Amino acid sequence: MTRAGWSTRKIALVLYPFGAGAAAINVFFAALIFSWVGGPIISASLSILIGVGLGIPATWYFAKHIRHLMDVADK
Repeated sequence: MTRAGWSTRKIALVLYPFGAGAAAINVFFAALIFSWVGGPIISASLSILIGVGLGIPATWYFAKHIRHLMDVADK
């Protein structure tokens, strides 16, 4: 049986802006929470840069999960 629909790569490319944005927000808020115990507060631009990097693997694994759900639904 062949896979119908989008590939994992295409799903990841479409979802990457959302994954990078979510990672950046989580990094920023984690830094704010860490500041309660004396940690540094990072800037928004640094959290965006970190989010761009963390968004790649997070989006890839989410796209694999979505592709798996599509395969299960096709059975």
